[in-house]
Amino acid sequence: MLKYIVVFILAIFLNGCATFYNPATERNEFILIDTRSEIALGSDIDRQIRDDLVVLKDLRMQSRLERIGKKIAYVSDRSDLSYKFGIIKDEQFNAFALPGGFIYVNSGLINASSDDELAAVIAHEVGHIAARHSVKRLQANLGYQLLMNIALGSDGSQAISEAVGITYNFIALGFSRQDEFLADKLSVKYSRAAGYNPYGMVTFFKKLEKGKKPGLELVFLSSHPPTRERIERVEKEIALGN
Repeated sequence: MLKYIVVFILAIFLNGCATFYNPATERNEFILIDTRSEIALGSDIDRQIRDDLVVLKDLRMQSRLERIGKKIAYVSDRSDLSYKFGIIKDEQFNAFALPGGFIYVNSGLINASSDDELAAVIAHEVGHIAARHSVKRLQANLGYQLLMNIALGSDGSQAISEAVGITYNFIALGFSRQDEFLADKLSVKYSRAAGYNPYGMVTFFKKLEKGKKPGLELVFLSSHPPTRERIERVEKEIALGN
């Protein structure tokens, strides 16, 4: 009997503390990894990223990235995070977000993009964070006990180790089609709210398609849904004035 009482109390606790309305997805969602734990996980993964990849310290590029990124972050649906932006030395056209507000953009993408286009890409990544796509993927992939260790402040070293591997898979394989479409929708919303032209996402896609060359890996396209479909959806979203 005691076991069932404990389970019942735990269920009430989890329901009350972990279920909330997410304005980014416009749904009530069950999130076991709270903001503090998400940031801690993101920080550990960020350190691993910096060990594995070359992070540029170009003041001009960094200043531009942060100027645009902070404007997007300010109007996003996640005001509980302090966003951090980094530049990966890589000519591939790619960007990715980690749990907790860590966003990286490749130098090749930054150099080839206008401010509106860069804002659209950053807003797309912020959209993934606001919708908690990484967090929900981590919840689905990490064991329940590991998540409880994180939530209760216990030793989470094993969870962090597994989270690093899972997050690298996100970067390599991308999110689901629906997650990407939602991030595009949020990109339009955040870009417009921050004072940028949301059509920047469309011109960015078209620029990539037009500039395709043999040997140039456009990771931002290859790991996402078909470009034409995304362009059509973004144009419809812009026309709706959202």
